[in-house]
Amino acid sequence: NSILSNLIYSRIIYPSSKFKTLELCKNFLEQPNFEYQHILRALEVISKESDFIQSELYKNSLKYSKRNDKILFYDCTNYYFEIEEDDDFRKYGKSKEHRPNPIVGMGLFLDGDGIPLAFTTFPGNQNEQPTLKPLEKKIIKDFNLAEIVVCTDAGLASIANRKFNDKNNRKFITTQSIKKLKDFLKEEVLDLTKGWHLFGSDKTYNIEKLRTDEKLIEQYKDKIFYKERWIKEDGLEQRLIVTYSVKYQEYQKHIRNNQIERAKKLIEKNPKKIGKAKQNDSKRFIEAINTTDSGEVASETYYSINQSVIDEEAKYDGLYAVCTNLEDDVEDIVKINHKRWEIEESFRIMKSEFKARPVYLSRDDRITAHFTTCFLSLVLLRFLEKKLEETAGIHYKRSMG
Repeated sequence: NSILSNLIYSRIIYPSSKFKTLELCKNFLEQPNFEYQHILRALEVISKESDFIQSELYKNSLKYSKRNDKILFYDCTNYYFEIEEDDDFRKYGKSKEHRPNPIVGMGLFLDGDGIPLAFTTFPGNQNEQPTLKPLEKKIIKDFNLAEIVVCTDAGLASIANRKFNDKNNRKFITTQSIKKLKDFLKEEVLDLTKGWHLFGSDKTYNIEKLRTDEKLIEQYKDKIFYKERWIKEDGLEQRLIVTYSVKYQEYQKHIRNNQIERAKKLIEKNPKKIGKAKQNDSKRFIEAINTTDSGEVASETYYSINQSVIDEEAKYDGLYAVCTNLEDDVEDIVKINHKRWEIEESFRIMKSEFKARPVYLSRDDRITAHFTTCFLSLVLLRFLEKKLEETAGIHYKRSMG
């Protein structure tokens, strides 16, 4: 108990290695009554009892504060290890931070108030999508949860996961890629001339002019338009909801314009570095020209900005889609989905403020214990923030970095 408590406190106040943590704990009012070797032995116990710790933490938290456990958010990230050879757990995979190191994945559930509920770890080369069902089954059983709405991003929105949350009073809200919709649905979504509604109004709107009319853009900059319909894919009936926001449109245009400027500078100053473009790389706007006007092979490759790529991406500005089996008001569904940022912030806290990576442990059980202490620290931090908001009557805004 003493070791676990100190590991949690230190992760929040003085995040560092386990060896350094022992020295830093000597600054606490309660002096540590253990040595470094005891910490390593404790990690084995913490790892073995990680599932039990999570379930008991949830039960005990109900005595302290009401949990918004009807809405659950799930997402995954990964953590890198500064080693060159992988093993059974630390595997080479697609790093979220684009690092060439072996990684371990983490799946995390938050409740509707942004407080962590449960987590799991998995080898870094494993697909994230199959991680949702086992952890969700575990919390349904261990936490005795029945009616829940699971909210995920598009990367975890497999048909299998949606069908799993279409049973036994479970519901889902998941981000839907508009570009991956069937052609007839994509055409309907991209049509800005008809079928759009405004929250709080029964009218339908033609919002095409919101692309270019500066007066209308200013007038509706704080409004959200939407259209919806039920669709059926692979035997699953779900509700497709598409929203359009001027603010989101201007944000996407701003990001793209900055990328275009970077692409122009690359063409002008260092064309030799132009290689294969990644999905969101600024190089995707660069077109290579290898032939002359007469169609002959050119002696040199020339580069220019591909306007057709820009025009194609601009069609999607301001548009955002989700799929759900809920029949609630569209505005309520949009509000729930909007809170997904809290799980992304939780990952940032663990990686930056808690310095959860790189991880210098090598044994699987000690690695799991390390992430268990990071998880517990995050739970404690979130409850402290919630308590501050309740007692002070203010919105607590954390300072990142």
